[in-house]
Amino acid sequence: MSYENFTVETDGDGIALVTWDMPDRSMNVFTAAVMDEIDRIVDQVVADAAIKGAIITSGKKGSFTGGADLKMLSGMFASFEAKKREDKDAAIQELFDGVGRMSWLWRKLETCGKPFVAAINGTCMGGGLELALACHGRVAAAGARMGLPEVKVGIFPGAGGTQRVPRLTDTQSALQMLLKGSTLSAEKAKGMKLIDAVVPEGDLVARAREMLNAGLSPVQPWDQKGFKLPSGPVYSAQGAQIWPAVASLYRKETADNYPGARAIVKCVYEGLLLPIDAALRVEQRYFTEVLQTTEAAMMIRSLFVSLQELNKGARRPANVPASQLTKVGIVGAGFMGAGIAYVAAQGGLDVVLIDRDQDAADKGKAHSKALMEKLVGQGRATKEQAEAVLARITATPDYDALKDADLVVEAVFEDRDVKAEVTRKVAAVLPKTAIYASNTSTIPITGLAEAFDDPERFIGIHFFSPVDRMMLTEGILGEKTGDEALAVALDFVRAIRKTPIVVNDTRGFFANRCVLRYMSEAYDMLVEGVPPAMIENAAKFAGMPVGPLALNDETAVDLSLRIMKATMRDMGDDSVDPRHFKLVEQMNGDGRLGRKAGMGFYDYPAKPAKKSLWPGLKQMFEQQPAESIDFEELKQRFLATMALEAARTMEEGVVVDPREADVGSILGFGYAPYTGGTISYIDGMGVKAFVALCERLADRHGERFQPTPLLREMAEKGESFYGRFPPKTPEAKAA
Repeated sequence: MSYENFTVETDGDGIALVTWDMPDRSMNVFTAAVMDEIDRIVDQVVADAAIKGAIITSGKKGSFTGGADLKMLSGMFASFEAKKREDKDAAIQELFDGVGRMSWLWRKLETCGKPFVAAINGTCMGGGLELALACHGRVAAAGARMGLPEVKVGIFPGAGGTQRVPRLTDTQSALQMLLKGSTLSAEKAKGMKLIDAVVPEGDLVARAREMLNAGLSPVQPWDQKGFKLPSGPVYSAQGAQIWPAVASLYRKETADNYPGARAIVKCVYEGLLLPIDAALRVEQRYFTEVLQTTEAAMMIRSLFVSLQELNKGARRPANVPASQLTKVGIVGAGFMGAGIAYVAAQGGLDVVLIDRDQDAADKGKAHSKALMEKLVGQGRATKEQAEAVLARITATPDYDALKDADLVVEAVFEDRDVKAEVTRKVAAVLPKTAIYASNTSTIPITGLAEAFDDPERFIGIHFFSPVDRMMLTEGILGEKTGDEALAVALDFVRAIRKTPIVVNDTRGFFANRCVLRYMSEAYDMLVEGVPPAMIENAAKFAGMPVGPLALNDETAVDLSLRIMKATMRDMGDDSVDPRHFKLVEQMNGDGRLGRKAGMGFYDYPAKPAKKSLWPGLKQMFEQQPAESIDFEELKQRFLATMALEAARTMEEGVVVDPREADVGSILGFGYAPYTGGTISYIDGMGVKAFVALCERLADRHGERFQPTPLLREMAEKGESFYGRFPPKTPEAKAA
């Protein structure tokens, strides 16, 4: 029997080796065709009396599967939306049947009467791990990583994940894994009893054969009489200790903003009260419900579909051949420059790290050494890998070392004059074919390009701090930036495994314009007398990962002052609220510069003590009674002010593709992921409803919340941003 995506080979012991190796794909993914073939393979194994068991593995080196194919998921959504307009009940039934396809296929495999072993040779995510959990044995290669990350894109593991995980491991560990969407090492998964053995990759199939030859049972533990849950029954003394704490864990992880996470708790709780078949039906029902929520639709679009499209070069000019970057220069070995050098070296590029003297350059390289040593200590890198990364970084004060660089990234102090001086030094030695990029956070690129001899080769690449952990970069197009500069910049970003968005030139670009609105709204609340703790909590309950005052401390309060002064210098004193300026100026005068100074809006005592809000904040402004403040409105203010700024950037043509505003807002500053991003927040509630919200906030809190002319026009026409601004194709740079 032949298959397009699998090979099946049976040895003399009667063991079938099923190898998944999709042609023309770098990674195996689940498609309708793949599931049809697995269905046929199960039938083949059952029907062939010569086969006593089967091993499922992958032909892709280092990867078992990345999970579901986005086209299959998108097609399911599109079909549901189309049919819903004709017959909602029929559409829901079709959706219910569709989402159950994988779940019942895995159930068919585990009850087929013959044992299956999953030989996990590398990355194993989503439905792939659910397939493995349905197998009767699981062996993983050392270094393999696996997880059920569905909650991160608005849904949850709907092919048995919420039922098999808590039947294999304790309830608390299961819920933590499911609610966080954690990625597990093979060793961690074994410790949780999700897999049976961890072996060197070369021994993987042999170990799986041993398990089958030893007489592996074809009946799962939960299908055997007398099966006991690892944490005991829900209604038991053990359960009474676990389940009251679940609400706290759930609230801590989600603030009740994620329907998918809420469904996980319900699925586990209800499912553990039932036999496995009934439990899987409960899971299927909740999965169908979650897929119909706005949150799921927005998150899947932004964090699954759009994210993959941008990572694959959706905005890269198609008319420019792929560049072969080998050597990059980083000028400025401070925290940002050192971070950029580190990710470039990790991406396999040779790096020249420049600073004013050898000591400063060496200090920048030491940042990479510290990060690699940490990875080695965690077992995530070998000493040889660490040495290889460090060997690729040359720290020097000599600009001549840049004479054969393909790309140079300037990452010096955020000052126009300082940047101009560095730019002229680099231009004097840089090859005429090389690209020059500025890592500026607010200063317009067009002005900075005046110091460079060829503005067509000048572009902005804005990194976010800390560079090794933040996944977003902003590519900023100056007025004269050419397609080649954009293409090379995006090739570089792809090489260092970051996600790019492309924006047109303006002060603060996209992300910082929005995040400055976030912090500015917190300043307004402080001035109004809203208790600082309530400000921080409102932001977190709105879905932000970090409160605005804590974020301001992380980015540095003195940087806020510099940005305010630069804005006033370029745009006039009225461009900054004088109350905000006074607040930040006083904080600076008192030495409260943020975490780096040990004090800012928070106090940072020596560890192990935790940070706490500075009590002096309450003395700076007359405090309102907490009971007189509308907490829900505080949450709305934070989300609305950033979404409104994102809408302005689209109206002004700074952002031309709504995907980039959404992905950029989530990855760049953590905009409440359950919304799908700043633009999806608007589209999700409807532009008309958003305009009404802004008008209410404007009546209560001022002109800054007034909807823009474009928003009012779109509200009148019943338009959405994704309808009015369809995603850009890669034929040309941003308009």
